[in-house]
Amino acid sequence: MFIRPLALAFVAALAAPAFAAGVADLVEVDRPMVRAAAPGMTVSGAYMTVRNTDGTDHELVSAHSDVAENVELHTHAMEDGMMKMRRVDSVPLPANSEVAFEPGGLHIMLIGLARELNEGDSVEMVLEFEDGSRRDVTFEVGRGGH
Repeated sequence: MFIRPLALAFVAALAAPAFAAGVADLVEVDRPMVRAAAPGMTVSGAYMTVRNTDGTDHELVSAHSDVAENVELHTHAMEDGMMKMRRVDSVPLPANSEVAFEPGGLHIMLIGLARELNEGDSVEMVLEFEDGSRRDVTFEVGRGGH
C-alpha cells in the first residue's frame, strides 16, 4: 500500500520539469509587422516590440520563416561615419523591460524572399529563445515600420 503512493509521487516529480514555463511563455510580442516587398525585391525587414515579463534576463537567439531563405537578427551601427547593418547572434531581453525592433535599429532581416509581400498579407514567423523554447508569431505586412 505504501509503495503505490510513493511511486506516484516519484512519477509526478519526474514529470514536473516538462510543465515548467519556457522563455517563450514569459515574453509578449506587440505590433509584429513585416515591410511590404514589391515584385523583384529579395529582402524585407520585420519589426515588433518584445516585452520580457520575467524578472530574469533572457535572449532572442533566432527567428525562422518559410517566406525567406534566410532569416537573421540585425542591428544598425555607425561605422566610418556611415550607418551600416550588422548581423547579431542574439538580442538581449533585459528583465521586466521592452526591446523595440524598428527601422534604423534592431530588426529581423528576411533575405531571399520566396514570394511577394503585399500590404494586408501575413507572414508566419517562429521566434526562438536561449532555452530552445519557441513562439509562433503572425506578422502583418504593411508599409513603413514602427
